[in-house]
Amino acid sequence: MSVNKAILIGNIGRDVELRHTPGGMAVAKFSLATNERRKDKDGNWQDQTEWHNIVAFGKLAEFAGQYLGKGRTVYVEGSIRTRTYDDEKGNRRYFTEIIAQAIRFVGPKPQGGGAPAGPSGEAPEPPPENEEDIPF
Repeated sequence: MSVNKAILIGNIGRDVELRHTPGGMAVAKFSLATNERRKDKDGNWQDQTEWHNIVAFGKLAEFAGQYLGKGRTVYVEGSIRTRTYDDEKGNRRYFTEIIAQAIRFVGPKPQGGGAPAGPSGEAPEPPPENEEDIPF
């Protein structure tokens, strides 16, 4: 027996990208930031942001494209998938994503459309994506 389950609560880092496959199935992609706070060896609080690539399909993708946006806090439940591909130089690349099976709102909708400020007072920026290298 095995289990592949991810449960995340975090803030959406950029607006949802909604596309459709040639067969008409909706596919939504977005980044989700989760934060962990801990004390370092000197007793100072340090924040670490982890970015997760989220993918939803079908009706869940349509929901994400219509109702989710940058800064929104959401609960995502799904499975972890790692894909490999070769970039234009022939190098093997790995891409890990969460295939969403459930998405729920957590907390109020952010005001002003921006990402909520973190403990440092600044919203973290998502890492740059080079989507051109990733087959869709």
